[in-house]
Order: sequence, then structure tokens, then C-alpha cells
Amino acid sequence: MPLASETHDPHGWGLLLAAWVVSLAATLGAIFIGEIMGQAPCLLCWYQRVFMFPLAIVLAVACFTSDLGAWRYALPLATAGWLVAAYHVLMIADVIPEDIVRCSSGPSCAGADMTVLGVVPIPLLSLLAFSAIAVFLFLVRKRSFG
Repeated sequence: MPLASETHDPHGWGLLLAAWVVSLAATLGAIFIGEIMGQAPCLLCWYQRVFMFPLAIVLAVACFTSDLGAWRYALPLATAGWLVAAYHVLMIADVIPEDIVRCSSGPSCAGADMTVLGVVPIPLLSLLAFSAIAVFLFLVRKRSFG
């Protein structure tokens, strides 16, 4: 059962809604890229989907039930996804050698086909989405505890 401070906070609910909107946009974007554009995700992109797709569902339920305590189970998902996305970005930036985990199934995430507007790599967008979700959830947590 949520604590009294974790319910009926319109500002906290707005932050939770913002986190859900970001996760929904990222989920729909990943589905669009994979199903409509026909771009097969690499292994690391799949791992990021493993964390993003449930966030869209968990945060939707949290918004519809006004459960500001949802940060307890959504923040670990966002953090794990952030770690995978950060690793992926460092790998395509040649900071981490690709020999550790090959981006072999599907197209190269560093290639021009896997960028938005020909500039921003999709793994970087994923990292930004996980970052935004984590910040929103941290703020929800902070509001819950005053």
C-alpha cells in the first residue's frame, strides 16, 4: 500500500506521466524502426528493449493508478537500461573495444542507417531516454519523501 505522501500529489503525478511519455515514445520508436523500417536490432539494442518495453507498461499502470511509489520498481529498470545503453554508446564511440560484445546481429549501430536525421545514433537516443526517465523517477522519489 502506498504511503500517504505517495498519493494525490499532482506535481509528482506529472513527473510520473513525463517518465511514461518518454518510455512510450522510445518503445513506439523502437517498434517503428524494427517493424516498419525493417531494421533488425543488434544484441545490445535487444537488451535495451528488454528494459524499455516493460517500463512503458509499468509506468502506464502507475499513472492510471496514481501510484507515485512506482519509482521503486521502475527506477531499477531504467538504471539497468541506462547501463546497457551507456555501454553501447561507449562501444560505438570506440571507447570500449567491440571485441567484448560484438554488435553482429543486424546492422551496425554506428552506421548511417542507424541514425536519426543522419546525425544521432539510435543507442544515444536510448541513453537519453533512459536518462530522462531516471531523472523523472528520481524526482518522483524525492517528492515522495519530501
